[in-house]
Amino acid sequence: MDINMDTNKGKRQYIMVTPVKNEEDSFPELAKSVLEQTIKPILWVIVDDGSTDKTVDIVRNLINKYNWIKAIRLEGNQRDLGVHLSHVCREGFNFAIKHCTQQGIGYEYIALDADIILEQKYFEKLITEFEKKQKLGVASGRGANIVGNRIVEDKQRDDLPSGGARIWRKRCFEDTGGYLLTKSPDSVSNVKAIIKGWDTKQFNYIKFVSTRAHTSAEGYWWGYKQFGSNNYFIGYTPVHALLKGIKLLSERPYYTGFAYLYGYFGSLILRKRRIDDNEVKHYFRHIRPREIRRYYVNRLMNIFRMRTRRLL
Repeated sequence: MDINMDTNKGKRQYIMVTPVKNEEDSFPELAKSVLEQTIKPILWVIVDDGSTDKTVDIVRNLINKYNWIKAIRLEGNQRDLGVHLSHVCREGFNFAIKHCTQQGIGYEYIALDADIILEQKYFEKLITEFEKKQKLGVASGRGANIVGNRIVEDKQRDDLPSGGARIWRKRCFEDTGGYLLTKSPDSVSNVKAIIKGWDTKQFNYIKFVSTRAHTSAEGYWWGYKQFGSNNYFIGYTPVHALLKGIKLLSERPYYTGFAYLYGYFGSLILRKRRIDDNEVKHYFRHIRPREIRRYYVNRLMNIFRMRTRRLL
């Protein structure tokens, strides 16, 4: 049965890509949340990165039941948070865009989701925000992680869309070179969008829950070490990385801060290669430091105002 035909009208259509690898425990919940969306994707491409568990059967059942769901399978057992993952995602986007071109399928938005459970109106709410503001290029909702019996909301800047639950305006996606083959592709995508004059936004009132904590696929130490190394690669300055490491040291599990700093400064000491994109490097060397200074000045001013009011 195809339940997608009456749920996407006019310019509210979007295509979506989901990378999976051995997700038999978490993928059914993700799939259920997609199938229950009030606006479903006109095309959903699932990229199986060589799964060896029941994920293969789950994906097969979906594509047999819904003609708007397609799947491709990549062979190999490599898994990392660097270039390989961006390769997996890009294969999915290339397939989806080619399929739509061949079949004459129109769409206005491009989405990526991974390891998440979406609220029922997730994409409807995001698309509504895109319709309100034509300069909005990339957006996501606010994520949370399941920690024991609690759901803990992520603490991220409102202008940085979350990587695993984002949606691009099609023109912005094309304007920024599509899904780039690089480390930290989502961070690079945000920067490229900003450089090109697009707005980026994370909406607090739109919710999703991650089934896997940030960078935890291969363990927190390895994940945050890679996170630091990736931030070095895309051009973070030592001061920026130090501030980020200190912030991580203040949050549980505290050792992730050490892992992050080890990854960044280890790469710095070894003078490892950095991204070959002058626009991105200029942003992190010059524009981002000014934004950080402005953020901390505003934060200190707010604290000063609050304390002044209490004294009065």
